Amino acid sequence: MRLRSTAAEHTLAVRLPEGLAPEMVTVCAKKGTRLSVVADLWHLECDSHYEWEVAFAPLDVDMRSVKAVFEPDGQLVIHIRRRSGIPDGLESPRICASS
Repeated sequence: MRLRSTAAEHTLAVRLPEGLAPEMVTVCAKKGTRLSVVADLWHLECDSHYEWEVAFAPLDVDMRSVKAVFEPDGQLVIHIRRRSGIPDGLESPRICASS
């Protein structure tokens, strides 16, 4: 998963494997400013589960603004709006992957 940050938003992007449909992806906000992304190819036994957790600095993002877009080419793009008036020097978001 790749992260691109601007003063206005964080954008997360990942190319998902062929055959993975939007209904096989779950994006949810967790306690605080954490975001969970799970993609599961239900019909395959091997290399079929992908999971990421993204932790943002406290007060950095508006978790109500999370928008996930599943592109036709298999790329999942997630936009998260940053709060205005954020002080400089906030910790960068941390992405943890597991399978």
